[in-house]
Amino acid sequence: MKLLSTLALAASALALNPIEVVGNKFYDSKTGERFLMKGVAYQQNTANVTDGASFVDPLADGDACKRDVEYFKKLQTNTLRVYAVSGNQSHDDCMKTFSDAGIYIIADLSEPDLSINRANPEWNVKLFDRYKAVIDDLGKYDNVLGFFAGNEVSNAKNNTKASAFVKAAVRDSKKYIKDNQDKFGRYIPVGYSANDDEDIRVPIADYFACGDLDERADFFGINMYEWCGSTVNFETSGYKDRTEEYANLTIPVFFSEYGCNEGKGPRPFTEVGTIYSDKMTDVWSGGIVYMYFEEENNYGLVSVSNGKVSTLDDFNNLSSQMAKLSSQSYAPVASASASSEASNTLACPTIGANWKASSKLPPTPDSETCDCVVKSLECVVDDSVDEKNYGDLFDQVCGADIKACGAINTNAQTGNYGGVSFCSDKDKLSYVLNAYYQNQKKTKDACDWNGSAKIVTPSSDNSCKDKVSAAAQQTANASDTASDSSDSSSGSSKSGSASGSASGSSSSGAKSSSSSTKGSDAGAVKAMGKGELAGLMGLVTAFIGGVSFVIF
Repeated sequence: MKLLSTLALAASALALNPIEVVGNKFYDSKTGERFLMKGVAYQQNTANVTDGASFVDPLADGDACKRDVEYFKKLQTNTLRVYAVSGNQSHDDCMKTFSDAGIYIIADLSEPDLSINRANPEWNVKLFDRYKAVIDDLGKYDNVLGFFAGNEVSNAKNNTKASAFVKAAVRDSKKYIKDNQDKFGRYIPVGYSANDDEDIRVPIADYFACGDLDERADFFGINMYEWCGSTVNFETSGYKDRTEEYANLTIPVFFSEYGCNEGKGPRPFTEVGTIYSDKMTDVWSGGIVYMYFEEENNYGLVSVSNGKVSTLDDFNNLSSQMAKLSSQSYAPVASASASSEASNTLACPTIGANWKASSKLPPTPDSETCDCVVKSLECVVDDSVDEKNYGDLFDQVCGADIKACGAINTNAQTGNYGGVSFCSDKDKLSYVLNAYYQNQKKTKDACDWNGSAKIVTPSSDNSCKDKVSAAAQQTANASDTASDSSDSSSGSSKSGSASGSASGSSSSGAKSSSSSTKGSDAGAVKAMGKGELAGLMGLVTAFIGGVSFVIF
């Protein structure tokens, strides 16, 4: 028992202090000292992966982490950004290695095949399950600084509505962490990483920083590639303009990626001295250099071959610039001031030419609601239908009866979201098939669709009554003010296909304003009016505890 107590005390002594947000800055929660990120992006590409995986977990290879930490020390690194981690691999070795070296981790919650798709945005049960799994896995480590709920999802003015879904992810991830603080030992901040698009760089920062404390992001990162070459300076690079634009942001802002590559040789990293100077540190909280590993885009600090590391000129230049930084200290801040600082809020951006996302966010995904709704249906999709064919079936049903699709629609510009819009594509397709079946007076051939649908007996019970009614009410409220366009109708595109590269940004470098393919936010299904909804929902009968009732 004494040995266990000794080990516990030793572990406690070695643990890194949590980093907390106070106003627009990060602080060490124990010492009160200001925390500035001196970071490196750390995620290898999938070029050498043979098992079909869409990403390489950078925190799962303990030997590689022990190898690489020595190079991070030479760069004075205190933060690593990782873009995707696996929920079924151990991260103990890597997290301990980095913790022992005083290095924090800031991790993206998504992964290439499970992220919010700017072209067809959703915040659904499957995505929320992914986010919670990563939080559960990494939250137990003392050196997790925070989580990104999205990376460059809205990257141009034609897809800003997708930001409403990311902000909903921020809100729900924050609540999940708060509800599980006893398990994690502290609150872990959640934020967003944006690209540097001139049309939306200000409104998107304001959007994620505005509103209630429970909804707004805890921090804001920007992937910044404006300082290019060795001849620019604070004024000519654009850094001065960006600093002035974000001077009144009420949450910490930092470079979630930086390091312009003009393709003319190694990067000089002359911006480092300015980033950590008093010209910028009152507004900015440091930055994260893109990227540790050399890839085809030539942004690497090192090359790795057969497990052996070779430093590149970029590494040497960055190391030299970091070594020039003085050990500047900042006046400690009392944690008690956090509550007063947190009360400072920004007004949310108004809807206009460059911004289309409402401050009214999508509902929290709830799998129990989806299960209850499906149990109440009389016509559902047949289990034999391949998921890849769902899109065609959605198009057929909604084309035949547009009223059947109101509950699955979303419109982030008006802030209207159908009551089952967060459910799986299969659940939503069953809901649509059932609505069509009810509208056709339950004729047998109305629940067939060439064998793709089948008639079933509802099996809901009293425990589902409130959830089914709430879903119907959500749809009614949404439809009351719905416009003629929607953001998504499901089934036609896969989550995560348009929100960034597998190993981070695909930025090309010189004054990048958009680092990913621009997506369309055009809707395919018209939202319903309240009168139409009442006509439809009055026909939908659910059976709860053996008692028939009508959903309104």
